[in-house]
Amino acid sequence: MSLNPLTPEEKAIGKDNFYAALGSPLTRREFIGGSLAAGAISGVGLGSYYFGYGTSVDNPVRIGIIGTGDEGNVLIGAINPAYVQVVAIADIRPFNIHRAFHGDQSSPAIQKIRTGLMTKYDWKTEDEARKNVKVYDTNYEDLLKDPAIEGVVIALPLHLHHEAAIKAMKAGKHVLTEKLMGHSVGKCKSMGRVAHQEKKLLATGHQRHYSVLYDNAVSTIRAGLIGKVHHIRAQWHRQKDTWSPPLPAKIQEERLEFVRKLAEAEAALFKAKGSDKEIAKLVKRVEDVRKKLDASSTQWLLIEKDLAVKAKDYGYLDKNTGGSPYCQSPEEELFRWRLWDRTGGGLMAELGSHQLDASGIFISASHPLDKDGHSQKIRPLVVSAVGGRHLYGRNRDCEDHVYCTYEYPAADYDPSPGTEMNEKRIAVTYSSINGNGYGGYGEVVMGETGTLILENEQEVMLLQAANAVTNLEVKKDDKAGPLLNTTSSAPPEAAVAKKALDGPISKGYTEEIEHWAWCIRNFKADDYANTPQPKCKPEVAIADAIIALTTNIAIKERRQIEFKPEWYDINHDDTPDGVAPEVKV
Repeated sequence: MSLNPLTPEEKAIGKDNFYAALGSPLTRREFIGGSLAAGAISGVGLGSYYFGYGTSVDNPVRIGIIGTGDEGNVLIGAINPAYVQVVAIADIRPFNIHRAFHGDQSSPAIQKIRTGLMTKYDWKTEDEARKNVKVYDTNYEDLLKDPAIEGVVIALPLHLHHEAAIKAMKAGKHVLTEKLMGHSVGKCKSMGRVAHQEKKLLATGHQRHYSVLYDNAVSTIRAGLIGKVHHIRAQWHRQKDTWSPPLPAKIQEERLEFVRKLAEAEAALFKAKGSDKEIAKLVKRVEDVRKKLDASSTQWLLIEKDLAVKAKDYGYLDKNTGGSPYCQSPEEELFRWRLWDRTGGGLMAELGSHQLDASGIFISASHPLDKDGHSQKIRPLVVSAVGGRHLYGRNRDCEDHVYCTYEYPAADYDPSPGTEMNEKRIAVTYSSINGNGYGGYGEVVMGETGTLILENEQEVMLLQAANAVTNLEVKKDDKAGPLLNTTSSAPPEAAVAKKALDGPISKGYTEEIEHWAWCIRNFKADDYANTPQPKCKPEVAIADAIIALTTNIAIKERRQIEFKPEWYDINHDDTPDGVAPEVKV
């Protein structure tokens, strides 16, 4: 493959040094050009080129999916059938079973993400799909008894991750669990210990480890294009609470209310004797109410069977049990599990864990590689955080606003107290709020000579010295083929962020599932220490859990907490909350 002309960055620091820093034998232009030529730019298939695992597996891994709610449906939508074959699903909610097959029909945009198994495997009817996929609607443990299933994806409420993962691994299955890894650090350590004892792969779904966009940002940092990193600002701001979906009983109540209003509107129209303008207003009222009733009826037809689910039978708590001041029913705890400390981990577990994971990846890229040429996993030194229910009442435990500050060691940090090098730290600030979505979500990585701005996992800009802006994008050249364009443009205030790659950018869900399946197919049970491992294996995933869960403690106790090295050691019993793992080494 012939080399394309050097970029300004290559010329500035030397081509050999530049690509040695990127850790790639190919130029980025060559790589992207090859990927484009293979038709792999839009997501599916790009990971195999970029991260170096196979473009498929000889025999797709037979998997079950335990939990087919919102996140389970996202993962179904990310499946590449060349790597995995879904042969079973388990969920206690009939509505979630329906969505697993048909996708999320709440809007066309959402259905593009949550496509459903029928679309993914080209099954024409649900009856055809059910001939290929066994459904377990009462007990996922029955799914684990199937010897044909090689691995399971777990997308249950957070408090059930460790129990399901441990049972699965003891049943001989490899596991990919949604984030966080577990509900507490002790439970995470138990999961990691069982993975080692049973010699099974355990991956956690922090998909940024498989994002080409984020990996290119890492390469930019490692190449020194923004200079010494000293600050990262991250946020995830949302306009409204999305963790309180309507309960089935409420949907039924609203539907009956629309039936009553429609009857009133039609009666008023029937009796009307006014002007044409007044009649037109009544006609419009009937049409508006009928549309709302139709929408409510459609939703009701899909969700009414959920009324029969007895959440208490599955361990969800009734009324004031569990210390909550709010009188929630077991069904509400099931439907709105993210709102409660007993079942969820709040904003830090659901959102903050992703962005602190990304911050750790960026900071690790600012440090030198270890003696074996691998990136070091850099951990925070200390956290200070506040938060609370600033907008919502006591119908939840979790905060609706959190504000956090972390200190990480810089590359020249020396832990010796009282020295100048002890002050060489990287500050990371993070905020997650409900009630105002200004700024959306993303990360800003600030170096001495430039800034990286990543927005919505889809766009990236590189601001260089003297406030020049570099847009990272792929452009096409008739002679040279697809090229990575990094030319300076207007001042920041006039800049328009452009996508880093042509076509839709994969957020990494597809790649994490592909690589997990590839690791399973290349698994060496007789040489577990050297078998291929997912990028977010237990030793990596536990760090993200520690940061999120320790931050929750800092918020509730309103104090600064210093991170201890023992917490990160899966074989050490120390944990931030003082509760030791249940599984012993």
